[in-house]
Order: sequence, then C-alpha cells, then structure tokens
Amino acid sequence: MLTARTFLVRGLLAGLIAGAATFGVAYLVGEPPVASAISFEESQSAASETTDHEHDAGAATAGTGATAEHSHSDEDALVSRANQATWGLATATVVFGVALGGIIGLVSAFALGRLGRLTPRASTMLVAAIGFVAVYLVPYLKYPPNPPAVGDPNTIGHRTELYFAMLACSVVAAVAAVVLARRLARTMDTWNAVLIGIAGYVVVTGLVAWLLPVVDEVPADFSADLLWRFRMASLTVQAFLWLVTGLLLATMIGMVVRKATAARPGNGSVLTGTSA
Repeated sequence: MLTARTFLVRGLLAGLIAGAATFGVAYLVGEPPVASAISFEESQSAASETTDHEHDAGAATAGTGATAEHSHSDEDALVSRANQATWGLATATVVFGVALGGIIGLVSAFALGRLGRLTPRASTMLVAAIGFVAVYLVPYLKYPPNPPAVGDPNTIGHRTELYFAMLACSVVAAVAAVVLARRLARTMDTWNAVLIGIAGYVVVTGLVAWLLPVVDEVPADFSADLLWRFRMASLTVQAFLWLVTGLLLATMIGMVVRKATAARPGNGSVLTGTSA
C-alpha cells in the first residue's frame, strides 16, 4: 500500500542522491562564471578604493600638509572562496536536494489517484515536471538570477519581494490549472482539457509577469557573455536537480508498486481506484 510515508522517505533519499550528483554539475558548470563575476567585482572595488584613496590623500595634503593614513576595514571572509566552491556548495546542493525530494514526495502522495488514470510512477514524474515549471522556470524567466557584482544591495529586499510574488502567483496558477483540467476532463476529451488548463496557466502567469515591474540593475560594463553563461548555468543546475530527483523518486515508487503487486497478484493494484 502506497502511503505518504512511502513517498516521503523515498523522496528524501532521492533528493539526497540528486543533491550529491548536482554538486558535480554545479561545480563544473556554475563555478567558472561565478569565479569570473567575483573577479570583476573585486576589480571594480579595487578601482573604486584607489580613486577614494587618491582623493583623500590629495585633500589631506592640500589642507594640512600631513601624510594621509590608509585604513582598510575589509576583513577576510569567514569562509574562504575555496571552501565556498567545494564544501559549502556541496552542503547547499545536498540540503536543498533533500528538502526538494521530501516536498515532491509529499505532493506526489497527495496527487496520487487525482491525476486521471496515471500510474503512481507517471503521476510522480508529472508532479516533478509541474513543480519545476511553476516553482523555478516561470519565476526565472521573469526575474533571472544575477551573479556577484550585479544588483544594487539597497534594493535586495524589494527584488526579493517581487520574486516571491511571481513565485506565489505561478504556484497558485499551476494548482488552479490542474484543478481546471481535472474538472473539464469529466465532460470533454482529456487532451483538450489539459490544453485548456495549460493555456489558462500561461495567460495568468503572463499577465502577472507583465504587471510586475522590470528589474534591470546590470552594470553597463558587465560582460553580457558572462551574464548569459551564469544564468544558463543556474538553469542547468536546477533542471538537473529536479529531473534527477523526479526520476529517482518515480523509479523507487515503481519498484514499490511492482513488489506489492507481485506479493498480492490477485489484487492487481496497491491503491484503491488506481492502476499500478
């Protein structure tokens, strides 16, 4: 019998494995543009400090004739860049993967039997696919991530609010689209019902994206190629994590179904009203 605990435990395991694998992808694909962006940021900061020091020294010499003293208030980072790119990155991907796997597992357990005649494995993969689109892809298209040196620190709160507003609207619209498609499927062809649900989701999220303000804080001298590579790397890492988590969880659920069916050949299904 498939229970929420079955989905949750296997979702956590799938997320753990996927998070560990995603670390390799993030390190190979994501770290190079991050390192380049940090180098750009450091060069800009160094140039700014040099200019400020020259101005301070000139003012001190002209006003008092004394030698200007330079004080550097910047302290070494609590976590070195090397650790950020290795252990820090690995910890982040694994922890996020476990959390993501648990959430996909619980949602898949709730969705089981509510998505037409889909098998538990297919239902799980559909949940992961819808989740990726609604939770990451659509908000990403409106407010894509930025590398270091891009974005005004003074507006980070406002930008975060806008991103989560887009995220919330996307998730709510996705749930509404699924509910609409299920209801329409009772009176019309399933294919057409699904298309109408998708069209409704696209219209709603497109309207929300159009109404929300545009955020463009990319410095004029920042490399467009570097910005593109960073955003594509972010998309690649997230897509890999969601895909692997969904595939692993769906595979594990399929194994549970086959084992239960083999143990009870007379029943033919491990879930009432759902085909295995």
